[in-house]
Amino acid sequence: MIPVPPAIQRIPWKLIAILAGITGFGLLVLYSAAGGNWSPWAWQQGVRFLVFLGAALVLGRFPLRIFENFAYIAYIGILILLLAVELLGFVGGGSQRWLNLGFMNLQPSELMKVTIVVALAHFYAQLPPGNTRTFTALWPALVMIGLPAGLVMLQPDLGTALAISIGGVVVMFCAGLPFWWFASTAAAGIAALPILFSFLHDYQQKRVLIFLDPESDPLGAGYHISQSKIAIGSGGIGGKGFLNGSQSHLDYLPEGHTDFIFATMAEEWGLIGGFALLFGFFLLLRWSTRVALKARTRFGQLTAAGLTMTIFFYIAINLMMVMGLAPVVGIPLPLFSYGGSSMLTIMTCVGIILAIENDSKTGHRRFN
Repeated sequence: MIPVPPAIQRIPWKLIAILAGITGFGLLVLYSAAGGNWSPWAWQQGVRFLVFLGAALVLGRFPLRIFENFAYIAYIGILILLLAVELLGFVGGGSQRWLNLGFMNLQPSELMKVTIVVALAHFYAQLPPGNTRTFTALWPALVMIGLPAGLVMLQPDLGTALAISIGGVVVMFCAGLPFWWFASTAAAGIAALPILFSFLHDYQQKRVLIFLDPESDPLGAGYHISQSKIAIGSGGIGGKGFLNGSQSHLDYLPEGHTDFIFATMAEEWGLIGGFALLFGFFLLLRWSTRVALKARTRFGQLTAAGLTMTIFFYIAINLMMVMGLAPVVGIPLPLFSYGGSSMLTIMTCVGIILAIENDSKTGHRRFN
């Protein structure tokens, strides 16, 4: 037998297969959503995936200490970019969220979903375990979460602000902060929902009301959800067939290539296609969860756990949104929806988790 070079053996082929399977399926859906054309969405998405996959594999070879050492610098840098959005960003879809870099429109709030996890993991990795039940373990984390979440809310982007907050809270929970802190905060938040609702923008309030009663305005604010449900339901078990979706091809389904791409897929591929996609996401989350459980360092454990929850949040909220189980908040489906910023975020998460996995393997070989 011809020996396999060590460099080839170190390539995570199973992970690449999972990522390629999810993205490849998405490319077929984007091809169909464009009426059977690779342009304008599918070919751009494919090129982005190859570039970001290569970047993730390179990122995975970095020593883990680099991410830990530069965690705070990265956090401050993304925070400055969020401020730049308020000053220089352009408006799209009614919100000011993007910076034009020429080759792509960057959404800094997407990168903050990753950065907040790494920065808080670094903070709690440095904190002595016995100090996690003191106030010094709480207030710096709340400030670090509150600053970017507040800036994102000004854009306004409620969904991303929630994603940043949840990623940070997961790290705090895994770090060992008292459970009653989280329980009491959740109870207070539920009690304050009527007050928090009054602070939302008019269109955000309308989205919440439409979520509670989608049929109250089926041709207005409830149009997205109504058409999404029709598309998903009409797909049945096996779907209408590739390139045969009527809701997306006749433009009944808005944003069928981005936020509501799952509905576009379900109409043509049905329940079988939906289960296949969910199985791909399950394999990805199982891999990242195993990395978190086997991580050699406290920083690695907290980072992998937080990034796993970030990916899960994308998946869960998008699927709940297109099925009418959550308000429309503009969260794309990872690796599936068309868009550069969301794919950059997910592949950055994958690259850092891969670095944690490689660190664990290297440490295991070193001590055995």
